[in-house]
Parts: sequence; C-alpha cells; structure tokens
Amino acid sequence: MKNSLNLLLEQSFKDNWDYPALSDYKGITLNYRDVARRIEKLHIVYEMLGVKKGDKISLCSRNQANWGVVFLSAITYGAVAVPILHEFKPGNIHHIVNHSESRVFFVGDIVWEQLNESEMPNLDAVIQINDFSILYCKNIKVRETREHLNELFGKKYPKNFRAEHLKYYEDQPQELSMINYTSGTTGFSKGVMIPYRALKSNVDFAKEVQPHLNNTSNVVAMLPTAHMYGMMFEFLFEMTVGAHVHFLTRIPSPKIIMDAFAEIKPDIVVSVPLIIEKIYKKKLQPIINKTAIRVLLRLPVIDQKIEKRIKLELIKTFGGKFYEVIIGGAAFNREAELFFRKIGFPFTVGYGMTECAPIITYAPWHNTRLYSCGKVVPRMELKIDSRDPAKIPGEIMCRGENVMLGYYKNREATDQVLTSDGWLHTGDVGVIDSDGYLYIRGRSKSMILGPSGQNIYPEEIESIINNMQYVVESLVIEEGGLLSALVYPDFEQAESDGINESVLNKKMEEIRVAVNEELPNYSKIQEIRIFPEEFEKTPKRSIKRYLYQRTDL
Repeated sequence: MKNSLNLLLEQSFKDNWDYPALSDYKGITLNYRDVARRIEKLHIVYEMLGVKKGDKISLCSRNQANWGVVFLSAITYGAVAVPILHEFKPGNIHHIVNHSESRVFFVGDIVWEQLNESEMPNLDAVIQINDFSILYCKNIKVRETREHLNELFGKKYPKNFRAEHLKYYEDQPQELSMINYTSGTTGFSKGVMIPYRALKSNVDFAKEVQPHLNNTSNVVAMLPTAHMYGMMFEFLFEMTVGAHVHFLTRIPSPKIIMDAFAEIKPDIVVSVPLIIEKIYKKKLQPIINKTAIRVLLRLPVIDQKIEKRIKLELIKTFGGKFYEVIIGGAAFNREAELFFRKIGFPFTVGYGMTECAPIITYAPWHNTRLYSCGKVVPRMELKIDSRDPAKIPGEIMCRGENVMLGYYKNREATDQVLTSDGWLHTGDVGVIDSDGYLYIRGRSKSMILGPSGQNIYPEEIESIINNMQYVVESLVIEEGGLLSALVYPDFEQAESDGINESVLNKKMEEIRVAVNEELPNYSKIQEIRIFPEEFEKTPKRSIKRYLYQRTDL
C-alpha cells in the first residue's frame, strides 16, 4: 500500500465494514459502514459548499462518535481538520475559527449557545455536530442540501452504498492534514501544523508496538480527542486497525472510568498521570496506609502475596483484559510509579508533544526503566543539548517524520523552535542514559534559578507535595527570590475526617516541614498557601503555570 493515511483508512473501512467502529458510552454504536455512510453524506455537503482541497474545517464538541465522523470526513476529503477543545473560552474559539480561516464549523449544542456567529464572519456554514442540522449558512442551497441529503445520497448510490464505492483523497506526506491549537503549559495558543507524514508515522508506530489490536479490540476514549494524544492513540490509530472506540462523552471521574472499564474491558488503556494518580490515591493508598498492611508489607513472603493481591485488584479496576496502560502528557507521581513497578503492574510512561503528533519516546512495559519515559521511537532522532547528556540536564531536541511543519501564520514562533536542519526545541529538560532511555527533569521555561545559580525544577518538588495526605495537586512558584507552594487540598477528604479550615492550615504547615526534609537547602519551600479550586489545565491536563506566576493569589 502507498504511504497514504487516507488510503490506509479506506482499506480499514473496507476490511471491517460490518464491525463496530464508534460508540457513545451508554448510547449509539456506529459500524464502520455507518461511519462511511455519514462521511460520504458530509462529502456531498462539502461539495455543495464549494469546499476545496486544503480548506479548513473546524470542529468543537465534547467527545462523541460524530466528532470522529467529522474529523475523518475532513481529512478523507482532502480538507484540513481544525479540532478545538470544547472547554476553551468563547473568545478563544472565535479566535481559532478566524485565525485558521475555517470555512465550515461543526459545533456541539452547548458550545454553540455561548458563541456568536457575527464574531466569525468568514464562515460559510455552522453545522450542529449532534445531528448535522444547519445552524447558520450564507447560501440557502446548503440548507436545502441538508434537508434533501438522504435523497441526494440515494441518487448518487441508487443500488446501495457499498465498500467498493469508497474512494478517499490520496494524501501526500508533506501535505497539511490538520491544525491543532494548544496553549501549552507556558504560553498562548499556537496553531501546530501537522503534516500527513506525522500522522502516518504515529499510526505506524502504534501498529508496531500494539500489533494485537484488531477488529475484536475495544478502547475507551476518555482523553479529549481535540488534543493530539487522545486523538491519535484513542481514536485515529484504532480506526486503521478496525478496533471499536467507546467515547466516554462525559467528564472522566474515577468512578465513571472504572465503571466503563468494568463494562467494556479495553484491550489497551491510554491515560494522563492525573487520572491514574486519582485512582491510586482513592483505591490503593487507603489500603496501603493501614497499619496492619504496612507491617505485613515489610515481611518478604507475605509482602509478595499482598502485592500480588493488590496487582490483581488494580488490573481488575482497569477491566482485566488490557495489554498495558500507557501514561503520558505530564510527569507521573514518583511514589505511584515506584509502587506500580514494584507490584509488576503492566504500565509504561511515554513522552511526546503536540508538535510531534505526539510521540517522541516509548518503551513497552516489560522493557522500561523506573522514572524513564522510554527510548526514541522509530523514524525519530533525539539529542540532549548538554556537554554531558547522561549527567547534566539539557534541553531535549528531536527531529524526524513526526515533527510538525511549523506554527500556522507564525513564522517568528516557528523559527524559535525549529532549526534550519529540522531539530525541534521541545522546551523540556532531561538526561539520557547509555542505553538510550530518556529521563525528564522538567520544563526549561518553568525552571527556577536558585540563589547560587542552581536549576530548580518545580515539577520535582510538586511530585513530593502531591504524595502528601489531603493534597490533590500543587504548584510551586517563585516570589521575591523565595519558593512558595500553592496547594489545592482534598476538601472532601478533610471534611470526611472532621478537619476544619484552621486544622487544615496546620496540616499544610506539617506538609511543608515534611517536604523540606527531602529537599536541598536551595529548593526548600518557605510557605504553603491553600488554593480554593483546581488549577486551570491545558488539554493534556498540565497546569497552565503562566496564569499563577504572580504574588496576589
């Protein structure tokens, strides 16, 4: 087969015509033939609108089966998909639609209620993603086309629509497939231009490391598909192998996730650390912290039996059928990682970024190393900008098939991160051992310079704080040359334990003292302040640090 993503999708649809493709959890299920029919109907609408190859089609809604239909309809037509996170503020959504020069905009009903079409004057049509009804159009013929779409479809395929009718746009490697807007953890929104070669390389990588996935496999899509990590490894890759994707369609709380895992029994689990850590803290820590269990865990023979029981319980929590849990998107809690590794739980930590669509490093769970995020993946190169990459942290740089074309209509930002010979400055800092395993030390932009020039990585301190009782998450900031920590407490647990605000403040001081015992003098925390709400996150659930770098919190 030619090196075309769309031709790969076309063949997958033909091969898996009668198998389930996309489901809304507790809702509809579309087989591959149903998805193909909907894609073809949308192509008829695009033709009526005069959409040309390379035109932009935006989509903004919660995760759902029709989101997948729209995304696939855009790229298989030869248009450029522009996924927008539905949690973005209305002004940001207006800006992305305008900046991307989108002609068509698919939107969820709840999102649309907050938007104003007059703020997006270049749009030819706005289409409701739930039922494909026309919300706004410049040409009345578009509305007529939608009203008679089934009739038009029937005329085009009078003897029924069959697999052999599929003929998708044959993409070229360097061609633009999508623009993914992301604010990132340290800046403002940029449109990452993803070429087809990057999508195809990521799909090929996933097929190489997960060869067991096929048309009998199930995957729970709980990460936002508007973000590269969820879109690639919980949706697009699965579509190329005939797997069945179940969209959660709701906020992934630990209970909802565990209920879905128990019912669907996924063959692979893709997650961000925050979700895994919540399950660890709610389900495992209370067991581990019991005095009797802690004593027994020190006895070697009993220790192994208890660990096996905990491992089996944890595997059951994730559905019991999966090959491995892949964690990425942010730093993983070191205590949780150590415990999971000790009990032999099948998980691995990878590393990537939107600009690489997204994968950079990975290792299978049985061949990885503690606190590492694996080795550079095929078709990519990696280097550390340091005189001693194994010992002295430096900026992580990469190049290869996965790397973006640049930032849309932003040459200055592109030139800041892409060198003339193709190396991408990731903005992350790490070291790499003699066997090629990468260890992340932090974000170069979030790094704080210590009093004598020491490099302080807030993420490492936060990892310690986040292990403490009554802490949900934390953020370390610099104030007047000193380090402070903002802590969002577990108010629910505190209330359950009868702890009032005064006592909780005392607990925070105890935490500060305990944390400082594990830190060198130059990175000790001077103060912990309670933050009343969860920190604002990027699509990959990293804290938007730039929002909190001030002293009036």
